[in-house]
Amino acid sequence: MLSRTANELYWMSRHIERAENTARLLDVTYRTSLLPYEPLEPGLAWAEPWAVPLVASGQATAYYQRYPALAAESVLRFMILDSANPSSILCCLRAARESARSVRGAITSEMYEDLNGAWIEMRGYDYQRVTGMGVSQFLDWVKMRSHLVRGVTFGTMLRDEAYHFIRLGTHLERADNTARILDTKYHILLPSADDVGGAVDYYQWASLLQSLSGFESYRKIYSDVISPRRVAELLVLRDDMPRSLHACLNLIDETMEILCDQNSRELRRQAGELHARLHFGRTDDIIRFGLHEYLMDFLQRVSLLGDEISARFLVPSY
Repeated sequence: MLSRTANELYWMSRHIERAENTARLLDVTYRTSLLPYEPLEPGLAWAEPWAVPLVASGQATAYYQRYPALAAESVLRFMILDSANPSSILCCLRAARESARSVRGAITSEMYEDLNGAWIEMRGYDYQRVTGMGVSQFLDWVKMRSHLVRGVTFGTMLRDEAYHFIRLGTHLERADNTARILDTKYHILLPSADDVGGAVDYYQWASLLQSLSGFESYRKIYSDVISPRRVAELLVLRDDMPRSLHACLNLIDETMEILCDQNSRELRRQAGELHARLHFGRTDDIIRFGLHEYLMDFLQRVSLLGDEISARFLVPSY
């Protein structure tokens, strides 16, 4: 397969997944911001939950270059509708559609029609329409369009190299964003240590699980109150949870085994090493190391893996 074609398929899938995960990140922030809460100690309140998606996505600097102050409306405009923000939902869907248009021969007609339809519908949204239908409802629409495209991809594509590059981009982006969303809990400050394990703490964890479609799975597996340790186990180490880091690396490792040859041993090694850390990891070790520190290390390793994929498969060596 030509590097250009592989590049467009890989980034098409990453942009679709990024649009969905931006919606998930905004959803957990929006749910958290609605919690009834009065800070008990000045200076320690999580009074600005809308900083969370900016910090987690690395968009804080770009945001403050455009907007003078932090506000819910400004963050929503910036991360949903801003055509100058390449990571906004609008730009992600536009980029995915353009990538699909440039390689229409490598994907099925149903895939292109769904992506094109999502982009056309997205162009009809402005801030008034988003808030008019409800922020959560709009974010659910974004997630459902992503599910639809992914379902059509799985149901109609030949299992050739094109399919594997799409799967690789999807799960690399998902692993990165699951780690970022999980880490958002550590950007939200409680008013005091007494609130850990309290009602505010519980609803924050519940909102996080719901944003990753993991609330029902948590209840089915643990049948108990939500605890940070078990949330970490579910979203990091359990490979039967579709959006967990382990599940994503299972699929990335399988895809690397198919795509790599003798000339890409380093890429295969990096993917295998990261997969092994999750496959043989233990929750106690993660908690002892620090969940935030573990996630930051994971994000760095995923970034390096993405760089190696670009250098090996997506960027011509001549």
